[in-house]
Amino acid sequence: MTTTHVQSWRTRVALLLAGQTLSLIGSSVVQYAIVWHLVMRTDSGAVMTVTTLCAALPQAIVSLFGGVWADRWNRKALIMLPDAIIALATIALALSIANGGEALALFFVILMIRSAGGGVQAPAVQSFIPDITPEEKLLRVNSINGTIQSVNMIAAPAIAAVLINVMPLWTILYVDVTTAVVGIAFVALIRVRGAGRTRPDEAPSAFAEMRAGLRYAWRYPRIRSVLVSYALVCFVNIAPMNLTLLLMNRGFQGGLDLGFTVLETASDKLAANEMAWSVGMVVGGALLATVGAKLFHDNMALLAAAFFGMGIGTVALGLAPTLLVYLLVDFLIGVSTAIGTSPTYTLLQQETESDMQGRVFGLLTTFSGFGTPLGMLVFGPLADVVDVRAIFIVGGVLTIPFGVWLLRVDKRWAREVR
Repeated sequence: MTTTHVQSWRTRVALLLAGQTLSLIGSSVVQYAIVWHLVMRTDSGAVMTVTTLCAALPQAIVSLFGGVWADRWNRKALIMLPDAIIALATIALALSIANGGEALALFFVILMIRSAGGGVQAPAVQSFIPDITPEEKLLRVNSINGTIQSVNMIAAPAIAAVLINVMPLWTILYVDVTTAVVGIAFVALIRVRGAGRTRPDEAPSAFAEMRAGLRYAWRYPRIRSVLVSYALVCFVNIAPMNLTLLLMNRGFQGGLDLGFTVLETASDKLAANEMAWSVGMVVGGALLATVGAKLFHDNMALLAAAFFGMGIGTVALGLAPTLLVYLLVDFLIGVSTAIGTSPTYTLLQQETESDMQGRVFGLLTTFSGFGTPLGMLVFGPLADVVDVRAIFIVGGVLTIPFGVWLLRVDKRWAREVR
C-alpha cells in the first residue's frame, strides 16, 4: 500500500465520530418519539415502567457478551452490525404502524432490540477508539466524543418535539433508518490494520471469556476501583437524579421568568432541567477537549474530582431555595459529569490490554446499566413516603466517599510506581 492510501489517525477518528454522531442523533430522536408516543397514548405508570426496563436492561445484560465479542471479533463490524439490525427492526415497526398495528408488545420488543444493539455497539466503540488513536490523544478524542454526545442530548429532544407535532410516528422512524445507513457508510470507510479479531473455533466459550474478563479487571486495583465506584455512584447518585421532575413539581411552584422565556408548566421545567444539565455536559466536555487535555494527565484524580462535584451538586439540588438556583446547580453537575466521563474511558483504554478492552468496557456498561435501575427500585418508592429533597441530599452525601476512595487508590498507585 502506498503512503497516499494510508489514512491518518485524524481521518479515522473523524470518520468514526461522524458516523456515530449521525447514528446517535437519529436513534435518540426516534427513542424520544417512541416513548412520548406511548406516554400520550396510555398515560400509564405501569407502561412507563415496562418501557424503561425494556430500554435499559437488555443493554446492561448484552454488554457482558458484547465485551467478549469486541475482544474476539472484528470491532468495526460490531459497530456497524447493530445499526443495521436496529434499522431493520425500526422499518418493521414503521410498516406495522402505517398499517394500523400498534400493539404495545411490538413497541416493547423493538425497544429491547434497540437496547440490545447498544449493548453490542458500546463496548466495540470504546475499545475501537484506542485502535485508531495515539495514546497521548485519547483524552482529547474521548472528550470530543463526550461533547458531541452532550450536544445530542440538547438537540434530540428538540428535534423529536418538532417532528412529533407535524409528522406521524411511522414516518419519524425512518429518520433513524436514514442516519443509520449514513453512519454505517462512514464507519465502513475506516481502514485500520488488525480490525479483524476472529478467533478460531476452539476459542473458549463466551461465558469462560466473561469470567476471564472479570478476573482480569479484579486483578488491577485501579480498574477494579473505577468499575465498582462507577456502579455504586449510578446507584446512589444517578438514580435519584431521575426524580428531578418530582423535585421540581413539589419544590418549585409557580413560574419563573428567565427574561428570554417563562417556565410555567411542568414540561417547561423538565425541559429546562434537561437543558441545564446537557449544556453543562457540553461545557465540561469542551473544556477537557481543549484546555483540560493539555493540563491534566491524572485521569483517576479527574474522576475523583467529578464525584466530589456531583456529590456536592446533588446535595445543593436538595437545598436549592429557588428554581433559578436549582438550574444553575444542575448546570454545574453537568460540567462535573463530563469531567468524569472522558477520563474514565481514557484510563480504562490506557491501562487495559488491547485484547481485554472489550470485556472491561462491557463490565463498565453492565455495572452502570444495572446500578441505575436498582437505585430506582429503592429511591422511586421512597420518594412517595419521604421528602424527595432528603433523597437528593442523602444521595449526594453518599457520593463523596467514592471520590475519597479513588484518590486513595491513586496515591497508593503513585507510591508503588516510584
